[in-house]
Amino acid sequence: MIGTLPLSLPQLEERIVPELETVETRLLEVVSSADATINPPTSHLAAAGGKRLRPVLTLLTAQLGDPELATGELVRDAGVAVELTHIATLYHDDVMDEAPLRRGAPSAQTVWGNSAAILAGDVLVARASQLVAALGPQAVLAHSKTFERLCMGQLHETLPRPAGTDPVAHYLQVLADKTGSLIAVSARYGAMLTRAGEATEAIVEAFGEKIGVAFQLADDCIDLTSDAATTGKTPGTDLREGVDTMPVLLLRQALAAGELDAAGQSILATLSSADLSDDAVLAGLVAQLRVHPVLSRTREMATRWADQAIAVLNGLEETVLAGTKDRLDAAGVTGSAREAALADARERAALVHDGMVQFAHLLVDRAA
Repeated sequence: MIGTLPLSLPQLEERIVPELETVETRLLEVVSSADATINPPTSHLAAAGGKRLRPVLTLLTAQLGDPELATGELVRDAGVAVELTHIATLYHDDVMDEAPLRRGAPSAQTVWGNSAAILAGDVLVARASQLVAALGPQAVLAHSKTFERLCMGQLHETLPRPAGTDPVAHYLQVLADKTGSLIAVSARYGAMLTRAGEATEAIVEAFGEKIGVAFQLADDCIDLTSDAATTGKTPGTDLREGVDTMPVLLLRQALAAGELDAAGQSILATLSSADLSDDAVLAGLVAQLRVHPVLSRTREMATRWADQAIAVLNGLEETVLAGTKDRLDAAGVTGSAREAALADARERAALVHDGMVQFAHLLVDRAA
């Protein structure tokens, strides 16, 4: 078990778990580093827990570079920074969505109000930025571009879709921006900060973006199939909030093509005319969607995106070895020490590859 992910790789676990525990300790310190007034809202979501997917991925990809740097402060701070950024977006999302719960606990705006929740999220963005500033200019640029994409993804979801834009393609881009971008930079930081090489950075970054889309598509399914006791979120919350997730978009696509069945037409009619603030009406709509083929099609899409993410990892061992050779050349390492370092790099690349494959499957299998 690494974080809350049951990765069955003991060799990786013994390397990463101690680092993840340090990240968790540091995270809780950073969110509560002000005063008695500020600390309760800024620490609220971090203290509620979470999967810590992003720092796990940072620590995983850090194993692809210099092993001495993989357990260094820079990598740990990067893990804290990406999780802080993620948590900050949750504060803002919950205000926009008027969500009463997050991670099974009352959302921040329910306790302190919208303004305080927004400002708490802003404080966490600022603290994440301070951590990233110590990682170097390249990391700062990556973080700023990622945060821009996060905001643009949310805006594209919030504002009317441009006329003539394919709704499914538009939505997939929203997912890539809102979710994939931060997971991608989480993976990139691990490789970047351990000097694994630009080619390795590119591979893990592409993996992160694709698995982020897969993760969100799986969440679209979970929004319809899970129960509130498991997720802390009422099934069909996205429907109630007027957000067209992939199952609904597939219904609309079929309608536009003249291929929508009667059950799908009934679902769309309910969406357009019924009062979804009524729990019984919402539950009935969710029940209809649970048995409609668009749900299984969304699961299949999530699986395809996960498969594409895994395919990106082809060639990872070669790029890791190339990066290792570059570092050894720069350090003037030769002979048996060089061969031992290359053998170790090859072993670590294989372990991380297996770990990332498991990571991908676990994120998607939640929706099965």
